[in-house]
Amino acid sequence: MEATNRVTQNEEIELKAMNGMSCMIMNIIAVLACTAAFVLGIIWTQSTVGTPILAIVLIIVGALYGFAIGPVIFIGLKILKPNEAFVMTLFGRYIGTLKGAGFYWVNPFCVAVNPAAGVTATTSASVKAAPTDSIASSLSSLESMSLVNKRLSLKDMTLNNDRQKINDQLGNPIIIGIVVIWRVVNTARAVFNVDNYKEFLSIQCDSALRNIVRLYPYDNPGKDNEESLRGSSLDVAEKIRNEIQAKVDIAGLEVVEARITHLSYSEEIASAMLQRQQASAIVDAKSMIVEGAVGMVEMALAKLSENDIVHLDEERKAAMVSNLLVVLCGSRDAQPIVNSGSLY
Repeated sequence: MEATNRVTQNEEIELKAMNGMSCMIMNIIAVLACTAAFVLGIIWTQSTVGTPILAIVLIIVGALYGFAIGPVIFIGLKILKPNEAFVMTLFGRYIGTLKGAGFYWVNPFCVAVNPAAGVTATTSASVKAAPTDSIASSLSSLESMSLVNKRLSLKDMTLNNDRQKINDQLGNPIIIGIVVIWRVVNTARAVFNVDNYKEFLSIQCDSALRNIVRLYPYDNPGKDNEESLRGSSLDVAEKIRNEIQAKVDIAGLEVVEARITHLSYSEEIASAMLQRQQASAIVDAKSMIVEGAVGMVEMALAKLSENDIVHLDEERKAAMVSNLLVVLCGSRDAQPIVNSGSLY
């Protein structure tokens, strides 16, 4: 029986509601008519000897509908804007979700349920810190919660997750932050399957981020085929989105997109990693310079030999190669020395 109830609650039911404008007009007319009947009954009882039964009926019916039933019916009037919904319960039982922009009338005893009302996904962690230092603050908190709008937003919303310190695959502490675009697609699951779907999403984002980040290094210098957080940020963000979606499906949420907004080394190792990157860049630059210098020396020797400009023995070639490499690979400008004597 419990499993059957669980499946029923997971299914979203579309609530059929009456047109609010027609119900309001008819109720206003009925209230005015009953009020007039109530006044007429009182006048009738005062203008005649005795109390006619019809006058008593008019007073009772007019007072009952005009002062009790009529105002209660007005409570059932609901206004919805685009991409908003009401999750309605009747005496604790889920009866359906009212969707679509318009003016509606529902059973006035129905109650709209939204446990995440008044809570934003970016500040969900602060919800637990309710003021308990005085009776006045508790009463003000209860009053604010009672006046909170119970509408459930179906719009695309943004969760800007706080930056976290996480160890990457190599154990290096890094600082990473993500932004998640999400929306509610199943109102019944969002309201009844979790206590607070916004807080639930925020916590699951933290968990998914840690699970994915620890699988990749921050950077892979010189390893183009291996994925890293810095070099494959789009692929990593997509895997984070899939991980979050798998966790929040029970809450009826859809994760539209996840993006990495901040990525850096932690402060305690940032300077050391910067020096390593600088050293790696210097080594790569020197390697390119040496490779180009060797090519230029080889080309110079080939041109001298091809054009028969000068004939050099092996010792002179070695000296020439050494001089050219010093000139081409040196970090400072070379100071030329002119030899006016014989080459030998």
